Amino acid sequence: MFNYLRKLSLGNWILIAMILGTLTGLFLNFYVKNPFIKNFILMDNVFYVGGELFIRLMKMLVVPLVFCSIVMSLASITDIRKLGTVGAKSIGFFMLTNIISIVIALVIGTIIRPGEGLNITASEAASNSVSMTLTDIILNIFPENPLNALTNGEMLPIIFFGVLLGYILIKLKDETSTLYNLFDELNHIMMKLINVIMKIAPIGIFCMMARTFGSIGFETILPLTAFIGCIILVTAIQIFVIYPIIFVIFTKANPLKFYRKFLPAMFFAFSSASSSAPIPLSIEKLDEMGVSHDISLFTVPLGTSLNKSGSAVFFSVGFLFTAQAHGIDFGTTALLTAAIIILMATISTPTVPMASVFTLSMILTMVGLPIAVISMITGIYNLIGMFNALSNITGNGICTSAVAYQYKSFDMDMFNETKIETPTQE
Repeated sequence: MFNYLRKLSLGNWILIAMILGTLTGLFLNFYVKNPFIKNFILMDNVFYVGGELFIRLMKMLVVPLVFCSIVMSLASITDIRKLGTVGAKSIGFFMLTNIISIVIALVIGTIIRPGEGLNITASEAASNSVSMTLTDIILNIFPENPLNALTNGEMLPIIFFGVLLGYILIKLKDETSTLYNLFDELNHIMMKLINVIMKIAPIGIFCMMARTFGSIGFETILPLTAFIGCIILVTAIQIFVIYPIIFVIFTKANPLKFYRKFLPAMFFAFSSASSSAPIPLSIEKLDEMGVSHDISLFTVPLGTSLNKSGSAVFFSVGFLFTAQAHGIDFGTTALLTAAIIILMATISTPTVPMASVFTLSMILTMVGLPIAVISMITGIYNLIGMFNALSNITGNGICTSAVAYQYKSFDMDMFNETKIETPTQE
């Protein structure tokens, strides 16, 4: 029995932890009524510390890993023209999945009408909410202080600075060999540290799932059942229809094999409700399935900032939910305007906890809707965030594979497990 358990893969351990954590949380929710045991001992201490410790350890390495990965992936490219085309194609794929997600979410939300019947009367529309223009989004890419960007985990400025530094290393490769080797060694160290921390992933994921399902009461979920169901439905369409179609069209490969190999990263994203924490595991799984390490090192961190198809679904459904709850119907032109605003907000949302909730309030303010529903949505966002992260990280993996295939950097023999090792001559 113990030998069998030792042989289980990380993905299987994560799946087991998710199931056990969910069952434990539901048991606590229904059967443990003692607030001291349930809330003080378990929810606020054991499960909170266990889950938060794991997430902090992962996030501790995300910024240095992303920065070193971007620099090294670019510095390893000998053809500078390839650098520009890889970046352009990556952004193109990310925008494609974001736009498709917004369209599907708006269509499904219009059909299901999740906010209808709530009859919410807004006390006020938050006129003091901060809105972000296209100019702000563009300017925020360029860091005033790269060290501040690294300290605060601001992904777009970090990526921009990493791209710039990587480009300079290409131009001055002979003169900067010491710096090149330093980043190479740092990148190698980061990956080793990730492997060490991932050994406790099942424990952290168990704690997070137990806390999520142990703390969300049905009195909170019930009024938002249609809203949650709409997001789950659109996420299912993304994962089981849209992403496989994109994968087949652009890689000519079997999407079921992709999902089987990428499942640990998907489980991790879902259980942690984070799009940034699974970056290292995503890179590792893409490498294992045959995607070029240089491509995955560059595209996965970039996609974490730009490819937020799950967040796009949340914003789109949240926008329609709010409008319908207040009895407001938008025409085609207004929906198109809202879609553009949602797309801008999607790519500018920082990868920090609860950022999507604040971004949704910004979107509602920009389209002239009250934000009274935000307090309701905040109560169940941990649950919604799991589906957002699942969609984000899966779309990121699909787009990275598609980009790699375009540049013949996707080893299909390795992906299909048909590569035959050549015997060594003695």
